[in-house]
This record gives sequence, structure tokens and C-alpha cells, in this order.
Amino acid sequence: MDDEPLKDWAERRDARIGRLRAVPVVSGDGPGGSHLHPEAPRAIERWNGHTWEPYGFAANLAAAKALLYPESGEPPTSTPGRERKPLGSGTGRHRKPQAPRPEGDGRAR
Repeated sequence: MDDEPLKDWAERRDARIGRLRAVPVVSGDGPGGSHLHPEAPRAIERWNGHTWEPYGFAANLAAAKALLYPESGEPPTSTPGRERKPLGSGTGRHRKPQAPRPEGDGRAR
């Protein structure tokens, strides 16, 4: 197993403190995708290292994006953090093994 040192994990966790998110204020099961209900008001929440706490309020999705991404008005294309490893070759338990084809199966080739 590839365990990372606790120091590295703590640095990654602390780097996220102060991060903001916009949550639609709509009835239902809870927060959905940010694109849903674009005209609904948004609660702006701030991550304090343990939980999301109330931070502000926006009238709609456009106002929330302007508050969250003031430098460009658009969300970042990728989040900083650990690089994901590409899927390597192998026969992990989630992969189907390649069944060998019989030599004389009678099919024309």
C-alpha cells in the first residue's frame, strides 16, 4: 500500500483551509450540482479545516462565480494536489481476463 507521510497529508489538508464554495439554497435532499437552479440564491461557505461554515451570500450562480473566482470569472480547469497515476497494465480484480481462443473452434478466419 502506498501510504503517504502524515506530514504531507497535513500540508495538503491545511492548504485547503479558507477555500470557498457556493451551495444552492433550494429545497430537496441537499446540495446538487452547481449548474442546477442557476437563478437560485447561493450560500457561500468557507472550509475551516474541519467543516464548512457560513461565510456569505450570493443572489444567483453568476454572482457566486464572481465572488469565488474574482480574477477570471471562471473556475480553475484543474485543482492542485497529488497527480493521479495513469492506469497501468495488469489484471486487477476489476478487469476482465482475456479468455484464450480455442485453436480449432471451427470459425473461418
